[in-house]
Amino acid sequence: MAQRVLIVEDERDLATVLAYNLRADGLEVATAETGAAAYREVQAKQPDLVILDLMLPDVSGLDVCRTLKGNPKTRDIPIIIASARSEEVDRIVGLELGSDDYVVKPYSVRELVLRVRIILRRTEPATTAAADLVRFGVLAIDRAAHRAFVNDQEIALTQLEFRLLTTLLERKNRTQSRETLLTDVWQLNASIETRTVDTHVKRLREKLGPAAGYIRTVRGIGYRFASSPDEPQVDA
Repeated sequence: MAQRVLIVEDERDLATVLAYNLRADGLEVATAETGAAAYREVQAKQPDLVILDLMLPDVSGLDVCRTLKGNPKTRDIPIIIASARSEEVDRIVGLELGSDDYVVKPYSVRELVLRVRIILRRTEPATTAAADLVRFGVLAIDRAAHRAFVNDQEIALTQLEFRLLTTLLERKNRTQSRETLLTDVWQLNASIETRTVDTHVKRLREKLGPAAGYIRTVRGIGYRFASSPDEPQVDA
């Protein structure tokens, strides 16, 4: 069965072109021009991914994102924000609300379809051989499929959370400042004053459960990944 994408966009021509390209890529597509219509579509048939404009005629797309991410029934639906608002503060707010990606208009439709495919790949049935997994104690990561497992049980991570986790693991036992993580994971100007990193580390730890202790806090600086699974939990 084809995966379903909901396009929430009030520019009809843009929504039509995007829907055409997504269908050509084998996906099922629904569209909504308002936040209210988006909620109805989600309730009627839950999508596998939402492409969300921020400037809707009835409510802010940020409110739609906040509502979907705040509902246990819909919080795991990946969201790509596609907006003409290009300020870094808009990107920060969208990411902090739990969106998986942020694309600025005008965007390449071909690139956006590729981003959709990358995110949807996480929800496809696992076919990865054990040799393709990177293991660290009770944690296992499949980078190619953008999937993570704790005690062999998959955990639902946003694309941003996955990038944060893999970046820390790749640099294990090396302290990463908040500014470095903002630049390398969020690709944002490191001079911005924000608790984005702390907020996402907190959420990531909650999802990791028994593996949460692998991410160590380095007071006054940032974070580091433990050197080994059995490293004593004594932070700097």
